[in-house]
Amino acid sequence: MPISVEHRVNFYDTDAMEVVHHANYIRWFEIGRVAYLRRIGITLGALMDAGYVFPIIKVGAAFHAPGRFDDRLMIETTATALTKAKMAFAYRILNEAGELLVTGMSENVFTKRDTGRITRLPKAFYEPLETAMKAEKEGRTIAI
Repeated sequence: MPISVEHRVNFYDTDAMEVVHHANYIRWFEIGRVAYLRRIGITLGALMDAGYVFPIIKVGAAFHAPGRFDDRLMIETTATALTKAKMAFAYRILNEAGELLVTGMSENVFTKRDTGRITRLPKAFYEPLETAMKAEKEGRTIAI
């Protein structure tokens, strides 16, 4: 089951054609990813304090319909893959009427903050992620 977070389109998110500029969807994927981690009890601040960062190594999007100023959007985020060094997510962004605007994906790696080298997550971070992935595969709500 995806983690959902609401976002309202700001005027500055639109372009000269009065639709959401495509680059904003990538930013909104991050809103979904951060909400996903927070929902299972992991914050980016805690990861960074422990010496880890979570950079994107791959991102993609398919645009199905335009978003517009003041639309209320729902960003749905689902974890799709996990290893101790990498995690992947799928995204769906829908408007208030339930119309699918964008689908997307990203892959992130866990790296040491001081060296930038890919590393394996310690149990304190990996186990909640693994538990959440297992719950999702079984169709259960993610609980912390």
